[in-house]
Amino acid sequence: MTVLVVATRNRGKLAELRRLLAGEPVELKAVDELTGVPEVEEDGATFEANARKKALEVARATGLPALADDSGLEVDALDGAPGVLSARYAGEPCDDGANNRKLLAALAGLPAARRTARFRCALVFVDGDGTRLSADGSCEGHIGEAPRGAGGFGYDPLFLVDGDARGRTMAELAPDEKNRISHRARALEKMVRLLEERYGTAS
Repeated sequence: MTVLVVATRNRGKLAELRRLLAGEPVELKAVDELTGVPEVEEDGATFEANARKKALEVARATGLPALADDSGLEVDALDGAPGVLSARYAGEPCDDGANNRKLLAALAGLPAARRTARFRCALVFVDGDGTRLSADGSCEGHIGEAPRGAGGFGYDPLFLVDGDARGRTMAELAPDEKNRISHRARALEKMVRLLEERYGTAS
């Protein structure tokens, strides 16, 4: 089984990736399970730029293959904000509740038709031989007027999933439902195919 370092300290993301990769011949390690891995400043202009930087720096620091995710929420009425600043939209330290409150305030009074949004995810894999693979995924929806649901993390309680017959937020979906339609699931499905094409297995 190959050890794959996930370049994140976000426990929610790590748990989600572990569920999505269950059954694949990889053991996922978070950066905070290893020593000597520096914090990586996410100063890229795009999700892919941030993911690429994190994967490269973590692979270099650990000597192990690394998988990095950068993801966030794009709201059309806010010209794509919070975008790459999603985790720290309300400032430092990162606080999901504060981010959600700021987003609701920014959209106050807007009708549902103008609250369209999407989650985006960029994944980048870097191997010791310099191989770089990238994949992306998105999930369309719109922003509700109040948080609902106890599952997920980040903006999940506000994100109403397009096409859900019951009108649920991402935080109201069961984990297996979320893992079928989320932006991260879609990006990872593409990444697994790329890894299989390259190595014959997702490792």
